[in-house]
Amino acid sequence: MANVAVIGAQWGDEGKGKIVDWLAERADVVVRFQGGHNAGHTLVVGESVYKLSLLPSGIVRGTPSVIGNGVVLDPWALRAEIERLAAQGVVATPETLRIADNCALILPFHRDLDALREDASGAGKIGTTRRGIGPAYEDKVGRRALRVCDLAHLDDLGPQLDRLTAHHDALRAGFGEAPIDRDALVAELRAIAGFVLPFAKPVWRDLNLAKEAGKRILFEGAQGVLLDIDHGTYPFVTSSNTIAGTAAGGSGLGPAAVGFVLGIAKAYTTRVGSGPFPTELEDAVGERLGTRGHEFGTVTGRKRRCGWFDAVLVRQSAAVGGITGIALTKIDVLDGMDEVRICTGYRLRGDVIDYFPAHAAEQALVEPVYETVEGWHESTAGARSWAELPAQAIKYIRRIEELIRCPVALVSTSPERADTILVRDPFAD
Repeated sequence: MANVAVIGAQWGDEGKGKIVDWLAERADVVVRFQGGHNAGHTLVVGESVYKLSLLPSGIVRGTPSVIGNGVVLDPWALRAEIERLAAQGVVATPETLRIADNCALILPFHRDLDALREDASGAGKIGTTRRGIGPAYEDKVGRRALRVCDLAHLDDLGPQLDRLTAHHDALRAGFGEAPIDRDALVAELRAIAGFVLPFAKPVWRDLNLAKEAGKRILFEGAQGVLLDIDHGTYPFVTSSNTIAGTAAGGSGLGPAAVGFVLGIAKAYTTRVGSGPFPTELEDAVGERLGTRGHEFGTVTGRKRRCGWFDAVLVRQSAAVGGITGIALTKIDVLDGMDEVRICTGYRLRGDVIDYFPAHAAEQALVEPVYETVEGWHESTAGARSWAELPAQAIKYIRRIEELIRCPVALVSTSPERADTILVRDPFAD
């Protein structure tokens, strides 16, 4: 049985939460390996709707869940999310949730800096969630970060705080802000430490023991490949690597532990915030996709931009992300359309190219080259087998497979976890 890594193949918001939840039923451990509480996963279980940002989706099923070292952890956001889930009847305990003791922390001044930079950027805004993710990763790479394990040694923080405040106080002064109040910060950390530390473990050890025991590990990514710090639409990207290769380094397992890579893609395309979007539809069709697809960000509530399926971008994501198979979601949103379009290439300065260029100036110039396929008026909503899909919907899916050069392994036909067509079992590979 293979381990499975689930990553987004577009700009995030592809429906990873439902797919991870569906797979978690047969997993022994679920691991978040990058990002922070800027992620947003919505799980629909019967009449209950669970909105997760930081916790692995397996927590709802009671599947042992791990927050890996590649995540940046806001301890206050963690407590709020755990308390919110507890009010819905899902209780996280140190037996069901483990946090890597070497996770870097998101601190209050990271959130401040994130917001100050966005507000000062004018037309150059990236569209961050203002949750401090980027500044926390900067401190991690700059070797200034406080980590979960430091919560057990708060009396020894002097040298680390010296490094942190030397860096951040200079930045804050540039924005006209007061220096960091070190005593207040330590007091806040002392107040939250007792909540976080019972979950803190050397999870790399636990995960390696699970691997040796032949247990099935499900790696849960956040955001999507097109938001990857290296391979995404830079600078309108997140602050971590979102590709499947990060699952190894962000969890403490070697690369051989990452088996089947399942890329999640919507049957159309959406994006939240700023940045290039070649197939964006600012017309009635785009509005229809957004309305039928309930396209609002789980974390921010921002309206998502909508457009046709971009096979060029998903093909590129599959290549750099190491994707083995695609889970195609929200096919039901396209029900009732006379025709559906797929972007098969871009026109740039008169030439047709088959990739998305790296430079922002060229990204802004590309024009999508479309192929039009016949739509379908029958409903795909709730279908659980190929036989229940309209013939034209199947043709659409098969054409997408050809264009992205990657097979479709799953098709999701509604937010309900059971409304899923299994084409290829990721755990069986």
